[in-house]
Amino acid sequence: MALFSRHHIWYPYTDMNQWDSSTIKIITRGRGFYLIDSKGRQYLDGVASMWCNVWGHGEKEIIREMKNQINSLQHSSLFSLANKPSIELSVELLKLSKGMEHVFYTDNGSTAIEVAMKMALQYYKNRGRPEKRHFVSLQNGYHGDTFGAMSVGYVPRYFSAYRTLLTKVTRLPSPSMMLGEPLFELDEILEETESCIKKISAKTCAIVMESGAQIAGGIKIYPQGYQKKIAKLARKYGVLLILDEIATGFGRLGNMIEYLKQDSVPDIVCFGKALTAGYTPLAVTLTNSEIFRSFLDSKAKLYHGHTYCGHPIGCATAIANLKLYRKRGLIRDISLKSRFIRKRLYELQNSPAVSNVRHEGMLAGLDISNQGIDAIKKRTGEPVDSFIFKNALHSGVYLRPLEKTIVLIPPLAIDRKNLEYLLSVVGLIIEKVERLL
Repeated sequence: MALFSRHHIWYPYTDMNQWDSSTIKIITRGRGFYLIDSKGRQYLDGVASMWCNVWGHGEKEIIREMKNQINSLQHSSLFSLANKPSIELSVELLKLSKGMEHVFYTDNGSTAIEVAMKMALQYYKNRGRPEKRHFVSLQNGYHGDTFGAMSVGYVPRYFSAYRTLLTKVTRLPSPSMMLGEPLFELDEILEETESCIKKISAKTCAIVMESGAQIAGGIKIYPQGYQKKIAKLARKYGVLLILDEIATGFGRLGNMIEYLKQDSVPDIVCFGKALTAGYTPLAVTLTNSEIFRSFLDSKAKLYHGHTYCGHPIGCATAIANLKLYRKRGLIRDISLKSRFIRKRLYELQNSPAVSNVRHEGMLAGLDISNQGIDAIKKRTGEPVDSFIFKNALHSGVYLRPLEKTIVLIPPLAIDRKNLEYLLSVVGLIIEKVERLL
C-alpha cells in the first residue's frame, strides 16, 4: 500500500525526491485528538489536521448531524436554488460577524479569497471607478494557493516559480510580537504604511491581510492596536479592507471573531477551516451592504461559483459545530489553555537552541536558533524541518514545521493532558538539539 501511494499520489508541499515510501505512515482512523496508522500506532495531532480540527476526531454530536443531512439531502446546487442548511448557517454567521450583512459560499480558503478580490475589484467598477484595481497586502502574508491568493499572499519560497503569472501587488511591512518583548519599531512601520497607502490610494481597491496574526508566513503575531490602525487608514484613504480569518478565526487566537477583538470591522471577511470543525470542506466570504448594493445598482453579476458552494452537508456540519462552541464554552476554555501554553513557552525560550518565541491563543511558533540549525546539519546531515518532523513522529506526535519554526496549532478543544504531552515533546526536541550543540 505504501509503495502504491509513493508511485501514484503527488503529495502537497512535498519534495517527492525525498519521499520515503517505506517509512510513510498511512492513517486509517482518527480517535479523539489522535491519528491512527495502518499498524495501529497513534499520533497526537499537533497541527489540527492542517489547522482546522476543533474537537478531535469522532465528535458524536457533529457526526449525527452530518448523517441526518446525508439521509435527507446530499447535495443541491446554489445556482438559482436554495437549501435550508445554507440559509440557516448564513443567519448564524451574520449574528456573529458585526458589520457583515451578506454571505457568499465557497469550498476552501483560497477560493474565498478569490471571491473577496473579485468583489472588491468589481465594486469600484460598479461605482464608476475602474481605475481602482490595485491590491495592497502585507509582507509574509499567506492567503492560499490559487493565483489571486498567491498574488496577495506571496511567500517567495512557496510561489517564486509562478511569479510571472501573478498580479502586481504592493506589500506593506508586517510587525510581529515576540514573547514578553515590546515592539519599538511599530510607529515607524505605521508611518511607512500610511505614506505608502496615501501615495497609491487613488488606484487601490483593497488592502488584504490576515486577521490577528500571520501563520504560514512564519507565525507572526500583530501587536495590540496595529490592525485597528490599518482599518482606520483604509477608511481614511478610501480603500476597502479585506480580512482573512480562514485560519485565525473561530478561536485560534482566543476569540470567536478576531476582527471584533482587534476593533477593526472590515468591508469583506473570509472564514474557513475551523468553521466545520475540520470535518468537511466549506468556506465563506462575508461582506457589507454597500458592496452588495453596488451590484444591484449597476445590475451586475458576480461571476463566481463552484459546484459545491453552499454544500448542505458542509453547512449542516458548521451549524452543529457552532452550537457546540456555545454549549461547551470553548472560547473560555481556550483562554485557560492559552495561559498554560504561554507559561511553558517562557520556560523553553531560555534555551540556546531556541529563538523568537511568539504566541497567542492556541497558536505558537518558536524558531530553532542559528546555532541549533548548524549543529543539526553538521551532526545529522538533515534539514532542520526534517529533524523536527521525524523526532516528533518518533515520540507519537504529528508536527509540521515551517522550515526552522516549530509550529504548535493543536485542535482547539484539546484536553490539558494531551496539551501537556504535546509541549513536553517540543521540549524533548529542543533538548536533543541542545545535546548537538
